[in-house]
Amino acid sequence: MNLNHLSIFQAVAVADSISRGAEQLHISQSAVSKQLADFEQALGLKLFDRLPRGVRLTEPGRLLLGYANRLFAIEAEAERALVDLRQLVRGRIIIGASRTIGSYLLPERLAAFRRQHPGVELELQVDNTNTIERRLVGGEIDLGFTEGVVNDAQLDYAIFAQDELVLIAHPAHAAVLQAPLSVGDLESFPMLMHEIGSGTREVTEIALANRKIRIRPAMTLDSTEAIKQTVAAGGGLAFLSALSIQTELNAGRLVVVAVKALRIRRPLYQVRLRTATPGPSLQAFLDALKAR
Repeated sequence: MNLNHLSIFQAVAVADSISRGAEQLHISQSAVSKQLADFEQALGLKLFDRLPRGVRLTEPGRLLLGYANRLFAIEAEAERALVDLRQLVRGRIIIGASRTIGSYLLPERLAAFRRQHPGVELELQVDNTNTIERRLVGGEIDLGFTEGVVNDAQLDYAIFAQDELVLIAHPAHAAVLQAPLSVGDLESFPMLMHEIGSGTREVTEIALANRKIRIRPAMTLDSTEAIKQTVAAGGGLAFLSALSIQTELNAGRLVVVAVKALRIRRPLYQVRLRTATPGPSLQAFLDALKAR
């Protein structure tokens, strides 16, 4: 169905007049008459009875007007929605973040953006680095934040922040009394680690492997909170982000154990799909991050 014909039909039907419909559409009366005739011929149905003064809808015309009104109401709604999206009155951003970033860095930034743009819905999915990158490539999320780089050609990486991994223990742990430890001492203590695929684990293992140290985890736990609680209960040592332990350090539940000649620093990354064009909401969020 020719939508231009349909819009002319609707204008004439609402105005009850070809001349008034033409005036509303800012086209000539003769052009409207011709377009209506072409429309009726294409449909094989008469839509109007022509009267001495104005027009009257036929039964097919009345039926079609109901559909035309609904169709153009949806068109107007779509236009309003796009304007709202452009003006950040509405929108939605799905963000994926690895655990350290999602739990300790992003919440403050998300809250600040939400205060500025309350109509934009934010969804945060927290998982390990490998999963976040896979979801980005699959188009399941709009933006990722990771603790490592997979070097997928489809992804763009930009450094978002800096972090340091530190060795933590219960204040009464034997390692605290022995500190500062040598790197080799680490092999004699039970170590807790994240699951394989975690950025924190990968960075830790690489840093230790560079010093010829290989750690077999005494426990593998899938969350930073679980690791902190287990270490605080005396269950072993762990390397965790300094960002993630401030509350426990202040409360005296955990302490940082010094290790001689070992400092594990890492960049944290903002990751985007290379071919994806950011919408207005995502662009506003990216701009807000840059402004900090």
